[in-house]
Amino acid sequence: MGHGVKLTEIVEKMDLKNLTPKVELAGREVNVPDVNRPALQLVGFFDHFDSNRVQIIGNVEYNYLKTLTEEVKTKVYHELLEYKLPCVIFSKSLQPDEIFLDLAEQHDVPVFNTTNRTSAFTAELTRWLNVKLAPCISIHGVLVDVYGVGVLIMGESGIGKSEAALELIKRGHRLVTDDVVEIRKVSDDTLVGSAPDITRHFIELRGIGIVDVKSMFGVQSVRDTQNIDLVITLEDWDRDKEYDRLGLEEEYTEFLGNKVVCHSIPIRPGRNLAIIVESAAVNHRQKQMGYNAAQELYKRVQENLIKAKR
Repeated sequence: MGHGVKLTEIVEKMDLKNLTPKVELAGREVNVPDVNRPALQLVGFFDHFDSNRVQIIGNVEYNYLKTLTEEVKTKVYHELLEYKLPCVIFSKSLQPDEIFLDLAEQHDVPVFNTTNRTSAFTAELTRWLNVKLAPCISIHGVLVDVYGVGVLIMGESGIGKSEAALELIKRGHRLVTDDVVEIRKVSDDTLVGSAPDITRHFIELRGIGIVDVKSMFGVQSVRDTQNIDLVITLEDWDRDKEYDRLGLEEEYTEFLGNKVVCHSIPIRPGRNLAIIVESAAVNHRQKQMGYNAAQELYKRVQENLIKAKR
């Protein structure tokens, strides 16, 4: 994957309390989205130990450690902390003992605690790390949330993607990103789009300049991330090209190995792009809910033909 999540970012995002302030956090990264609860390791079994994962100690492990003598405890801690662990997090505000903290400092392993319960914290951290560590590409386009459908608008520079996005925002929809879309493959059927930090919530309109969508239309007009459900490619109207008028066949485009439904929309003066994008989004939702207008029309035509033959 080649990129990690800074430990300092995890501390900030998860609101962790640092219990080893002498251990330097700068330059440390977490490279895998999974976490580990070191239960077997605490009884001395280190085969197949996932030491590159964030280690989480919950109530069960904590109470087991309390039953050990100081001598055994010291041995167990030594064995665990000798590994290059990214960090150890105690859940439910549990407080590790002095021996643990001293040895962690000696072995240069950061230790934190969180107020959250183990299962809730583990689920949230794993979900967030999965998104942050997912394979990522940047493409040229505009991503908007239209009726809850993530619509990625693509097309040549200057074709009107930003203008379409602005009109959609005016009609109550939400902007995720204009110009550059960062796409992450979170699972085999989910792509998540977001904006690069630097251009977040800005739109560039030729002839006007930079528009700050959030300050102009309010916080309800933007969102930070959105699944990509549908791609709309805007292209110059070509008299000689055959355009799909029924939409019986779905066309797809691919990002990071995931397929997404794609519509090519020819641009011509007088075609209101925002309404076309809205209609495409509603149509997409209807199809997901099991209703396909094109198939419905096809069915009616077939029924009429049968009646006519009678």
